[in-house]
Amino acid sequence: MVMSAASPLDEQNDRHAPLSSPEIVVCPNGPLLVRGDFTIAAANGGKIPRRRRTVALCRCGASGIKPYCDGTHKLIGFRTKPDTENAV
Repeated sequence: MVMSAASPLDEQNDRHAPLSSPEIVVCPNGPLLVRGDFTIAAANGGKIPRRRRTVALCRCGASGIKPYCDGTHKLIGFRTKPDTENAV
């Protein structure tokens, strides 16, 4: 797995942080970072487990741990269009 790991302190702070409204950050040439209080649902309606309030979701389609990002986008040279990063 290529994704960088958070330090134990980051994980501890993440678990005990107050709930917040969901926020999605589009990373250029990378994943979608989703923060806050949200649920990830599978196609069949079941919940996909997560251990953190901030997760990186795959956009390139090549991750080995979908729906999560494992950093494979860097290895395959995934690129996004500039206009998708600057939407209003």
